[in-house]
Amino acid sequence: MTQHTVKAYGDELNQLTAEVARMGGLAEAQVADAVESVARRDVALARAVVERDARLDGLHREIEKKAIRLIALRQPVASDLRRTLASMKLATDLERTGDLAKNIAKRALILAEGEPMQPLTRSIERMGKLVSTRLRDVLDAYAAAEVERAISVWNTDDEVDEHYNALFRELLTYMMGDPRTIGACTHLLFMAKNLERIGDHATNIAETIHYEITGLEFTGERPRWTPDPAEPASPETTSA
Repeated sequence: MTQHTVKAYGDELNQLTAEVARMGGLAEAQVADAVESVARRDVALARAVVERDARLDGLHREIEKKAIRLIALRQPVASDLRRTLASMKLATDLERTGDLAKNIAKRALILAEGEPMQPLTRSIERMGKLVSTRLRDVLDAYAAAEVERAISVWNTDDEVDEHYNALFRELLTYMMGDPRTIGACTHLLFMAKNLERIGDHATNIAETIHYEITGLEFTGERPRWTPDPAEPASPETTSA
């Protein structure tokens, strides 16, 4: 392989990583703006989140095409192959993260038409900030190729579950106390579930980073929230 070919190959790998990092920045902004649109009842911002989702879809397709082309033409092995495959997996997680942010924004548009429910929207905002922080941290870990930072995100997976279950109980209490809030609370519950799933995608990304850098898969189970037996269980904590 000539020096020119080696440089071109390296440039293609670096470009792929840069595209994933750019997609990560857009996905992170989508999540933050979706949560902000809920907190501020900002119709224009919610609509912008919905419209911008197409950009993430397009980037996802481009990254997949470039990765497949690189595999076909360059036949990467070892760490280069892991890096290429990781870009495809991360792009998929980021595209799904964008879809979930869009879903939150769509429900924000519906809630903006009704009565403000500030205590509950503040709870969504707190959970959203936690999820956004985890997403930012794991994307920073990817950009810096820092496996320890990725592991740190992986180890805090249960924090998002704790927030989701606490919010579930809070919403249930509101619905039982005032049936008129059932519609709005249902939308908020779906928002919380979407945020919980975004947290899962952040954990997926952490696992992919770990594999890309070390060549090893996580062997333990993800940290999981354990409910207090004295507290009512949500559907996610009740066994079938």
